[in-house]
Amino acid sequence: MSRGFVKEDDQEEIPFVPPRAELPNGVLNYITSNGMSELLDEKQTLIAEKSAVKDSTEQEKRIATNFIQAKIYLLEERIAIAKIVDLNDQPKDQIRFGATATLKIGNSSKLQSYQIVGVDEADIAKSKISFISPIAKILIGKKVGEKAILELAREKRVFEVIQIQY
Repeated sequence: MSRGFVKEDDQEEIPFVPPRAELPNGVLNYITSNGMSELLDEKQTLIAEKSAVKDSTEQEKRIATNFIQAKIYLLEERIAIAKIVDLNDQPKDQIRFGATATLKIGNSSKLQSYQIVGVDEADIAKSKISFISPIAKILIGKKVGEKAILELAREKRVFEVIQIQY
């Protein structure tokens, strides 16, 4: 039946599902094994949420269920293209995917550590940065004692590698 013959009140609003973290075209979706576990846990949480949906009307329940299903679909797409990187295979003397780099930034005496992870695992609050971020890009391949320079609009920020861990 054409939507033209449906009462206006019966038309459902299509829920907006925010996209997952951006992964540029042609870039492999690298992920740590921990990151994959987090994605699988997220999927199970969404499935549980979907089965627990209880809204006042059938339409509200259908909208909520469709929203969760759309999130599951986006998550499954990301899981399907994920390539787990074995951190044991990474060179221990260089910053590569999965490394936690302890850095001295500029003239600061305070050291900061960041782990280079996949786009879905990145969380600056947990000191995890995406491998496609500008900071990660300048750090990859560096060794202890080497410096990387990030050119910002008004300054150059120098990152000195103090320690590398996997």
